[in-house]
Amino acid sequence: MSDTGRSGRIRATGKRRKQPGKGRRTATALAWVAAGVVLVGGGGLGWVYFKLDGNLKGVDINAALGDNRPDEVDNGSLDILVLGSDSRHGDNAKYGADEGGARSDTAMILHVYEGHKKASIVSIPRDTLISRPQCVSDSDGKTNVPAAQRQMFNTAYEVGGPACAVKTVEQMSGIRMDHYIEVDFTGFKKLIDELGGVPITTNKAIKDTKSHLDLPPGTHQLNGEQSLGLVRTRKSVGDGSDLGRIQLQQAFMKALIGQVKDVGVFSNPKRLYDLADAATKAITTDSDLASVNSLVSFANGLKGIGAEDMKMVTLPVEYDPRDPNRVIPLERQSQQLWQALRADRAVPASVTEGSAGDKGDAGKIVKSG
Repeated sequence: MSDTGRSGRIRATGKRRKQPGKGRRTATALAWVAAGVVLVGGGGLGWVYFKLDGNLKGVDINAALGDNRPDEVDNGSLDILVLGSDSRHGDNAKYGADEGGARSDTAMILHVYEGHKKASIVSIPRDTLISRPQCVSDSDGKTNVPAAQRQMFNTAYEVGGPACAVKTVEQMSGIRMDHYIEVDFTGFKKLIDELGGVPITTNKAIKDTKSHLDLPPGTHQLNGEQSLGLVRTRKSVGDGSDLGRIQLQQAFMKALIGQVKDVGVFSNPKRLYDLADAATKAITTDSDLASVNSLVSFANGLKGIGAEDMKMVTLPVEYDPRDPNRVIPLERQSQQLWQALRADRAVPASVTEGSAGDKGDAGKIVKSG
């Protein structure tokens, strides 16, 4: 597919949306995969273009969803759904057996504001009970998956793949996703290892047998395996729920952004290539981003965003009265959140009032090294 995408839509190049200013040379992270995607945008990669281009995998979200979607906007903002897949196939089998199929173990909506100087990231707890829309199965592109009530959010990816996950998010938020980026366990580990690890400091021990993480208090340079363990940890932090894990993930992202900025890959062509090679092998994107040219343009538009420019929030939720192992969105606060992003406004502080996701101290256990 060309950079213009479908029906004249130009997403990766940004020609339909206002161009961002030059900004600072600070890279930003789009959840787990961001470091790799942004660094693909560095210079000096022309000689390996075809190698990197062949690594990429794309999903045609537009064709799968058709026209029954929220309206497109043309105000310079961007909305990207970023998923971490928990598939246990292949190299991921060591993390446990599949339970009916891969699920979106981690889900974040990245909203980049007009001007591309600031962003908000909304984490969606995987255990959130939602009304799942009718989808078409990703396995054959034909089988209809009926709509269902009180379904865990991460089942959308399980039953219908990326397109169903996007459709579910768009139904929840009323916001059209401009792009989709997915990374799996193995890809995440390789990206971190190519970066040379991520420095973090823990103010208490973290030991979680499920995620295979055992860290004493102190400063650590986490390798890929340890980083994956940290972002998967939940039983040993907070109340043991997915909400505590999200707080750890958000804290880790800040450390990751700092590492990408400081690692100096732009002055080391071999390191830049190794990272770009790992990144393009690790991710699945929407078809509009599934080329090196598109990723370069996309990444260049995000380089002015640093950790201090990002607001991280969790979808406001409360524990479900019928099942304390699940959460449900707080209607008033959720609407405030989605309305702010639809209008390209900052997320108001009132969004987190009374939210279970804003309680606990799991995120305070970890800080940048």
